[in-house]
Amino acid sequence: MAAVDTGTASTPPADGDPAGAESAARAALAGTGVHLMPPRGALACLGADAASWAGFAAHWADLTQDAYAARRGTRRLRRYGHFSLATGTGELRLLPHTGFVQPDGTNPLYTSVDRRFDPLTDGFAADPVLLRLIGLLGRVAGALDSPERWSVKVHPFRVVATADGGGEPTPEGRHRDGVTLVSSLLVGRENATGGESTVYTPEGGEILSVTLREPASLLLSDDRRTLHGVSPVRPVDPARPAHRDVLVTTFAPG
Repeated sequence: MAAVDTGTASTPPADGDPAGAESAARAALAGTGVHLMPPRGALACLGADAASWAGFAAHWADLTQDAYAARRGTRRLRRYGHFSLATGTGELRLLPHTGFVQPDGTNPLYTSVDRRFDPLTDGFAADPVLLRLIGLLGRVAGALDSPERWSVKVHPFRVVATADGGGEPTPEGRHRDGVTLVSSLLVGRENATGGESTVYTPEGGEILSVTLREPASLLLSDDRRTLHGVSPVRPVDPARPAHRDVLVTTFAPG
């Protein structure tokens, strides 16, 4: 994939302050290791208006079954993409599609398991909102480390819940991903209750607990010194299924 521009949009929404939102995120990550960026700030940084956000969110209708989660009783849809981001120039490249393996000592269910997921669609991988998000996260991650390149892994998820079974966003429980920066961007919720995100100290103390309810809420944490987990999702109206759509993006020295 050719290099693409991951800078902030030239005309961000007037009701947001991209520079202030980025500065607050960097300061919080360098301090407590956790930050919740409100939707207004995130949308400003992404240069996303209603139409571009709707186009971005539409990719969640084209995710595919996570067979590994299904074996444990969780209905989860997802795809996976791997990028390389140069810290100095902002050059971003989509890497060849491979399996996803988490390092030892991280996810207790899947440590060192070579899991195979369908790749991001071409439209998803080239979506301007996604590319600007990666650029934003790269700049924010600079508060934690400054490698020559970042390994950027992109995981869109839809967790589905019914009256017969709650959806488990993190069936492995509280864990770390073995990266530097982990982020969770809420894309949408439908008929859903629960799904509370909690970030912990390594000893288990709560640093931040929040239910991401408004689309474009962006939760960031320093994965090297925190753990995280999400409570089950259940339907408000048990006659209809519920779902919770998020984009998890991680950064590690690459």
